[in-house]
Amino acid sequence: MTYFQKIFRYARPFKLYIGLNIFFNIFYALFSAISFVAMIPMLNVLFGQTPKVDEQPTYNGLSSLKSYVTDSMNYNVSQAVEDNPLHALMLSIGLILVLFFLKNLFNYLALFFITFLRNGILQHLRNDIFRKIIELPVAFYSEKKKGDTIARITADVLEIQHSFLSILEVLIREPLTIVFTLAMMFSINTKLSFFVLLFIPLSGLIISRIGKSLKQNSDKVQQEQGNFLSIVEETLGGLPIVKAFFAEERFYNKFAASTQRFFKFNTALINRKNLASPMSEFLGIGVIGGLLWYGGKMVLIDQTLSGTTFLSFMLLAYNILTPAKAISKASYTIKKGDAAAERVLELLETENSIKEATSPQKIETFKKGISFENIQFSYDDAELLKDFNLSIKKGEMVALVGESGSGKTTLANLLNRFYDVDQGQINIDGVDIKNISKENLRQLVGIVTQEAILFNDTVANNLCLGKPDATEEEMIQAAKIANAHDFITSLPKGYQTNIGDRGGKLSGGQKQRLSIARAILKNPAILVLDEATSALDSASEKLVQEALEKLMQDRTSLVIAHRLSTIQKANKIIVMDKGKIIEQGSHKSLMDQNGAYTSLVNLQRL
Repeated sequence: MTYFQKIFRYARPFKLYIGLNIFFNIFYALFSAISFVAMIPMLNVLFGQTPKVDEQPTYNGLSSLKSYVTDSMNYNVSQAVEDNPLHALMLSIGLILVLFFLKNLFNYLALFFITFLRNGILQHLRNDIFRKIIELPVAFYSEKKKGDTIARITADVLEIQHSFLSILEVLIREPLTIVFTLAMMFSINTKLSFFVLLFIPLSGLIISRIGKSLKQNSDKVQQEQGNFLSIVEETLGGLPIVKAFFAEERFYNKFAASTQRFFKFNTALINRKNLASPMSEFLGIGVIGGLLWYGGKMVLIDQTLSGTTFLSFMLLAYNILTPAKAISKASYTIKKGDAAAERVLELLETENSIKEATSPQKIETFKKGISFENIQFSYDDAELLKDFNLSIKKGEMVALVGESGSGKTTLANLLNRFYDVDQGQINIDGVDIKNISKENLRQLVGIVTQEAILFNDTVANNLCLGKPDATEEEMIQAAKIANAHDFITSLPKGYQTNIGDRGGKLSGGQKQRLSIARAILKNPAILVLDEATSALDSASEKLVQEALEKLMQDRTSLVIAHRLSTIQKANKIIVMDKGKIIEQGSHKSLMDQNGAYTSLVNLQRL
């Protein structure tokens, strides 16, 4: 129940709906019990056993309330029977119809208000999961499968809806129905009522023992669902490679193996869950059989109970078995939902390792420069940077070069606080970036990556990502600087054209120029270029390089370069190897040294 309580915290904004649901459920349970008791007068009329009461009963207080109600009913019915038996029967039937109508009306109203509660909890839960997904650091998703995360916000939340939230309908209604029905049963016959009362804990014990393995089985189902969703996500993301290497069958077999495991786990889970209904039914029939024997003995042999009263008691017993069966099913459902809730809450309760400063300092205007001081950083026990020091003055263009794995992109990620350093600090204008709010830091720093990351939206909305209030004139100006305006206007709807998933409707050069225009429109004081031209053909590279040069004018730039011809104008070139600086200087001074940088340049000339 711990997970259920945590999920139910989301019900707090819907207290009004909870109150209304409880209110109407009380009336539903009350009329559910009364409607069966009201059948006694009708049965008495049918079988000619209406107790004759000649005088109108008098009310003598709460202690005699039961006898007063019974005598009043019998008095009215006996009077009606004497005048017209058929009329008496019609009155009894009419009373039953009215009571059942009210019972079902209150049931509908209770369900009507709980629908707002259930859907409201789901809405807030999904919103919180998505907020958590976008708040968690990049490092979290380096260790987790994307498909597993998608499964938690889709399949696991749906499982919570079908399991935890479905029992909200029975949480109040069924126990109240049992309480009111038992009260009516005890008012009719105490011995028979105790006999029925034994059934509830007995069935609960049996059902709970059967349901112990449900959480474990359900956990396997949810994990496997996340696994095959990850396979789908990876396959769609790399479909050109899958086809190019003729690997369709391999990926299909991988997916089929996952769905086979899912089939095995889910079949075991559902078969165990399906035990709830027949087991409850069998236990209920056992109680009915016992009642027929015990009550029949009281009617036929002891003659301490009338036949019509016994029939009404049997109907009340049935009325108690139905909610008891629903409660036993709910216990199975909670066990099944535990696994989904655990996975969702695990994500929601994951601590963000990138902490926001308690009292952040705000940098309104970038004035001095950036400094990396004694930086040490490791990832998965691999040391990526060690005792790294670098200063970048305002307005400088500093280029990072070196072999793959030398730590170039790591520096860019640390500057953006996608990760935090293990030791040392990164300062902007003398302020540790850990003491700057994430919002302020991201406003100061703009990034253009090797792979242009665009979204399935219009050109305009992709451009305005960093500046939502940008005017059309500002967008056009940024696009012109990035050499993107001409191709944008040639699109079917210009700036309002949808560019498809990941910008799939555009060429590589167009996507990169669009991402540069987005950075220009944001107008950051510090610019990080992570191999922004390495994946382009010569014609596209020329256009993109021109756009980058315009972008870097009067701006502090950290450029991670693959093609060394693009960084010869840099104020400072840093040559890195295994997380350390091995050479630094201008292009000319480094070439004069005839060291590692010269070797890299010569390799690219071959």
